[in-house]
Amino acid sequence: MADKDIKGILDEYRTVAVVGLSPKEDRPSYNVAKYLKSKGYRIIPVNPNAREVLGEASYPDLKSIPEKVDIVDIFRRSEDVPPIVDEAIAIGAKVVWMQEGIINHEATERARKAGLEVIMDRCMLKEHKRLIPQ
Repeated sequence: MADKDIKGILDEYRTVAVVGLSPKEDRPSYNVAKYLKSKGYRIIPVNPNAREVLGEASYPDLKSIPEKVDIVDIFRRSEDVPPIVDEAIAIGAKVVWMQEGIINHEATERARKAGLEVIMDRCMLKEHKRLIPQ
């Protein structure tokens, strides 16, 4: 995906469900979500083993979130992505974002066919820092 398209996503969409968001401060998911929250994004943790992360209520899955989600940011193993993408499609998300090291071509094609934009194998924090003037 071109830089201008990624920048457009980061500018336009503000509500991010972070699937696999850990309450542990040393985990990449925690640091990425904390950064995004500091930049004004609405962060919604998705972790069935956490009640709250970064002061936000955590949900067991995407379908349980009671508000509209723009971006589904995935911090799970590549093989765990397909059912998350199915939920992202079902809730009407606009973007599926797979973090660095997360690659699933089958799920990507399914999401794109359903009209979602897909970013794969890129860090949302790094892309934001690179493309959005601080």
